[in-house]
Amino acid sequence: HSVSRASPNLNFVPACLPPDPMEVEELQHFVSNSKRLFVMTGAGISTESGIPDYRSEGVGLYARTDRRPVQHAEFVRSASARQRYWARNFVGWPQFSSHQPNKAHLVLREWEKLGKLHWLVTQNVDALHTKAGSQRMTELHGCTHRVLCLACGDQILRSELQEHFEALNPTWKAEAFGVAPDGDVFLTDEQVRNFQVPACYKCGGILKPDVTFFGDTVSQEKVSFVHQRLAESDSMLVAGSSMQVYSGYRFALAAREKKLPIAVLNIGPTRLDHFASLKLNSRCGELLPLIV
Repeated sequence: HSVSRASPNLNFVPACLPPDPMEVEELQHFVSNSKRLFVMTGAGISTESGIPDYRSEGVGLYARTDRRPVQHAEFVRSASARQRYWARNFVGWPQFSSHQPNKAHLVLREWEKLGKLHWLVTQNVDALHTKAGSQRMTELHGCTHRVLCLACGDQILRSELQEHFEALNPTWKAEAFGVAPDGDVFLTDEQVRNFQVPACYKCGGILKPDVTFFGDTVSQEKVSFVHQRLAESDSMLVAGSSMQVYSGYRFALAAREKKLPIAVLNIGPTRLDHFASLKLNSRCGELLPLIV
């Protein structure tokens, strides 16, 4: 788990200035004063690993294309929506699953080891915090590396499902047009028409990635658990998230209610800017490693 020497992939990172020495000092002060830091991360921490986000100005999916992620209700209701989703995901999976954590992920793992980081909540589904070795962690929106059956609840690894796809589609081939934030790629309707999707081999039910799709909600059990970890914390750091999605934003509101100091590290504006104690406009992988 040594910090990668590879250069960060900045294709999907919005332009920003290098960290200001004063900003470094302010964040250092914030972290030093914290004994039990609650950290929430978003897509902006993974962009330096080459994974695009949705909302970044100029480089996010919404800025570059008119495409939108699959909705939960559509996936559950429509076999053709599932066929389209899984065909795109099948093509994108080898590349998406090979992404590695960057310096920001590794720094947070180090803070955990040192006892500084009390709990980490990530809104990302890319498993990069897990790959970095983080353990005191909740994946708020699940993880694309796991697949579950909507009928019987059985879970399998996404890598195992890839083998089922290959067995069912031995001659099917498609060339991808660009990668999306959740590991899928862009394919035409014509390309996905003959793609075969396996059912749960235990009960024949619908297989879905273990992630919260747009339009779905995070379980109350998970939300309560995260609120408990926040209640044990003495400050909150948001890294790489504009906090536009309520499922994550609610915890910032709870932190404000508890009068916890909140620091935000994100390129571009966030929903927290008007009440955060500290707002820093830098790359996570550039600023976090400077904090001792």
